[in-house]
Amino acid sequence: MKKSLAAYRQLFVINGRLVAFSFLMTFYSSFGQTYFIGVFGPQIQAEFDLSHTLWGSIYLAGTLASALLMPFTGALIDRFSLSSYSIAVAFGLLAACACISLASGPVMLVVAIFLLRQSGQGLASHISITSMARYFDRERGRAIAVASLGYSVGEAVLPFLAVVLIAVIGWRWTYASAAILVGVTLIPATLWLLSNHHRFHRRYLSQLSSQGDSMTSNAVSWTRGQVLRDVRFYVMAPGILSSPMIVTAFFFHHLNVADAKGWSGEWITGAYIFYALAGIITVLFAGPLIDRFRAQRVIQIMLIPLMGACFMLATADQAFWVIPYMIMMGLHTGLIHTSASALWAELYGPQHLGAIKSLYLALMVFASAVGPVVMGMLMDAGLSIYQVCSVFGGFIAVGAVLIVLALRMKPAPPDIVSA
Repeated sequence: MKKSLAAYRQLFVINGRLVAFSFLMTFYSSFGQTYFIGVFGPQIQAEFDLSHTLWGSIYLAGTLASALLMPFTGALIDRFSLSSYSIAVAFGLLAACACISLASGPVMLVVAIFLLRQSGQGLASHISITSMARYFDRERGRAIAVASLGYSVGEAVLPFLAVVLIAVIGWRWTYASAAILVGVTLIPATLWLLSNHHRFHRRYLSQLSSQGDSMTSNAVSWTRGQVLRDVRFYVMAPGILSSPMIVTAFFFHHLNVADAKGWSGEWITGAYIFYALAGIITVLFAGPLIDRFRAQRVIQIMLIPLMGACFMLATADQAFWVIPYMIMMGLHTGLIHTSASALWAELYGPQHLGAIKSLYLALMVFASAVGPVVMGMLMDAGLSIYQVCSVFGGFIAVGAVLIVLALRMKPAPPDIVSA
């Protein structure tokens, strides 16, 4: 344990400002995440007289638009300085929070959801994890773990705080307060934390030119185009993308699940704290595991807790089972936040990581948009929660097998792939 803590302290010795910045970016990405936006759903639906289907369609449209743009906006991190790119994204997040607080109808809601998903869920997360994967080599797992803590802290604190503020000042002023918070904290903090980053970046470029990434030397020159011609990428996709699809679907429909099970909505949302705590603990232990065994091994087990959560929710009758269900979800989230983010650097190298990870991020956003719709369609078709969760559990099992098979396939060298 002492060794592990010392290794985490070493991250801050190497570049404490960059690590702190990455944590902040994942934390503030919460304003565009489903678990935060979902809290505002009932109030938005009531004010604009939206049915569940129409509200879900608005969310789907904004999220899909974000996914389509992500490969282009995400790849820009490889072309611009980290500080300039991050400030632009922070201002985009501020504008997104302000936009939804001023929304006057469904069309403006679609625009607001698009901006929130693009700047928050998409680019803020992209900046944080890409920076950790790119600038840390032997400590990559721990660096991503610290950055990923921002997700867990946001999940534990912000939805509850939003519920309180909505009751006191209303949903519009709550999101307006988020815009103000971004302006007075995130933007100044980014300017300060990245003020000396150009020196660290020059050192990284020097190391990159003198020697390849020792963990991924066989893949250091892969570009996004070459990745798109790599069979392994497609074989792994169903398993890796099953996570954002199914986790988002569950969080979007938790109140429907509670109603079907006869549980209170306050009970299932109040149990989010167990999800967040399990995620925090898992992230802290997953980081050293990745540094020791590599992400390619850890990611092969990351779907097991999610599959367990699906079958647990399928068969649970007593409200008590919400707690172990949330713990299993947290275990899975902690594993995928760290292992999936480190995987791309291991397989394809850090040089074009921004473009490669933005491709995965676009697919992830798309999957998160489709998940709630798929679950809603299954429920509307008359399937019980037991049947829906069993279908999801079976899909995850197939995806887990595909990940294992993909990572045992021999990759074609980049020069052959591009030929």
